[in-house]
Amino acid sequence: MNALTIDVEDYFQVQAFETVISRSDWKQYPVRVVQNTHRILDILADSNAHATFFMLGWVADSYPDLVRDIVSGGHEIATHGYWHELIYRQSPQEFDADLKKSLAAIQRAAPGPVLGYRAPSFSITRNSIWALDVLKENGLRYDSSIFPLAAHDRYGIPDAQRFAHRTEAGIWEFPISTLRLARWNLPVAGGGYFRMYPAWVTRWAIHRLNASGQPAIVYLHPWEFDPEQPRIQHASALSRFRHYINLRYTEKRLRSLLQEFQFGPIREVFAQQLDLNHGGSD
Repeated sequence: MNALTIDVEDYFQVQAFETVISRSDWKQYPVRVVQNTHRILDILADSNAHATFFMLGWVADSYPDLVRDIVSGGHEIATHGYWHELIYRQSPQEFDADLKKSLAAIQRAAPGPVLGYRAPSFSITRNSIWALDVLKENGLRYDSSIFPLAAHDRYGIPDAQRFAHRTEAGIWEFPISTLRLARWNLPVAGGGYFRMYPAWVTRWAIHRLNASGQPAIVYLHPWEFDPEQPRIQHASALSRFRHYINLRYTEKRLRSLLQEFQFGPIREVFAQQLDLNHGGSD
């Protein structure tokens, strides 16, 4: 089984647009995250598949019914932080406060344990590896933020372990999937890469990972299913390219993957590592 993960944030909350959209102005933009997340829930229901939804705390606070709808569909809720702020721009105290605020928002909407975390823009890097200790201190069991990747301007730890492992902080890390080609790790399983690569590349990569005994960890966002979303005109050309390329293909490609591969939430795919089958704790 492979892990399907959804980072629940709206189009105006992405890091690519933060230089032109202030967090204080979020409420001024037309909200589309609710309808787009329900679109994903419908797609998953059609295939009897489940996923982990990394919920932004701001979204959970603003739309608690959405959290409850995700849970009632049999999916896992994890946290994506509250304000979608890069970790390496925060102090440990600021990060701790943001994390606690996100957990409180989620649990107000749907009481229950939250096991996992994913950093905005995968911003656990060498400069912010201390965040794993903060996650552990707040009762999180796993993180899925580290991208074993070199060639990106915002994230990546080139020599990070590529597969599931227990960190020095004592929590599990489930890195974003890559394939090793020569000396380089190639990102293969989500987001802009999912939309930019031909569909056969993603399928080939997942087959390669599975053939080596490893599950793929695929990540997507609700706004990637929304070709009709409002366009942010004042962002840079690179940001607009990253955000808007091939949005019209996302739903079709996900439906195809759900027909070809088995997917589940992280808590099921890695239940043995998390000792969930026996109700144990780390």
